[in-house]
Amino acid sequence: MTEIRPFRLHVSDDVLTDLRDRLRRTRFLDDSPRRMPSGMNAAWLRELIDTWAAWDWREREAWLAGFPQFLADVDGTDIHFAHLRSERAEAPALLIMHGWPHTFALQLDAAALLPDFHVVVASLPGFAFSPPYADGPADEGRFAETMHRLMTDVLGYRRYITYGEDVSANVSDLIATTYPDQVAGIVATHAHFGTPEERAASDDPEVRAFFARLDAEHGPNGSYGHVQWARPDTLAAALNDSPAGLLAWIAEKLSEWADTEGADPSAVETVISRERILTEAMIYWVTGSIASSFRPYYEGADTPDAMPPVVVPAAVFVQRHEHDYPESLARSFYRDLRVFERLDRGGHFTIAEAPAAMAQRFRSFVSSLR
Repeated sequence: MTEIRPFRLHVSDDVLTDLRDRLRRTRFLDDSPRRMPSGMNAAWLRELIDTWAAWDWREREAWLAGFPQFLADVDGTDIHFAHLRSERAEAPALLIMHGWPHTFALQLDAAALLPDFHVVVASLPGFAFSPPYADGPADEGRFAETMHRLMTDVLGYRRYITYGEDVSANVSDLIATTYPDQVAGIVATHAHFGTPEERAASDDPEVRAFFARLDAEHGPNGSYGHVQWARPDTLAAALNDSPAGLLAWIAEKLSEWADTEGADPSAVETVISRERILTEAMIYWVTGSIASSFRPYYEGADTPDAMPPVVVPAAVFVQRHEHDYPESLARSFYRDLRVFERLDRGGHFTIAEAPAAMAQRFRSFVSSLR
């Protein structure tokens, strides 16, 4: 039986003092002339850094401690997870997985709204308080096996619901298609895309138009991923040494990928508060995990191999950045599709941006399975 050890975050005073010193010595830049209007800007970054330098981290640390957290060895890797148990022993189990650049912490608000579930919010290996795999690949197949073993072998759940975002969306699909006897259902807000070869072979005009739009936007919007794939250690060296740079890199993605309108990056604070943004940056900073978080990009975890269709019950909620995702594409992969809904709110970080609405959708979907 795998030992489950309690975990409680405590950042040392020395680390906090060093962080504040670095933030107060930030060498600020003005915006570049004729820059693209999107992305980070100097004014908002200065506000974020000033807030971070004066922030009462101990209060936020105590908030995090309010969520029971643990470490458990899964095949030689300590996996960190929050485990919110329902008072009802027979409640359904739900696995929630984050992507990049967010961590488990951004998903806790939604988890707290599901007291009628046993909720596990896991940190993928190489993120937050789960160290990276010591050897072998950090790809989607290995992530899927690790997360499944956490739910079944370690925590003892015979059946569970799975949910993933960003990098872990493919992981969630793979869990559902590989372990249908243990997966009671899957909820997707980043529904399956298939491989590039599968997309190219489609003769569905709606499917072809959807991927043509994504391809047209990929150049400026996907350049970050190319750098994390091609030059991960060079970028990580800068971000691991500069909290201002780390914050700029993370906050920009939170801003651009959330469901907000207009070019002002600070608009993200209407759906993801400044405190939550700084919590993400703080976790990356104190764990020094920015380099290991890049591994899925150069080891292929975000570019899936072909996989069999999912046959367990599925609910697809199309987030706003994929508003034109074709229903036919969902039905071809999720063979027992119970729900297909285009969301009117919620972007890339769906359950963080609309936690109450998504908690209710989880609840309705699972109720329908009974």
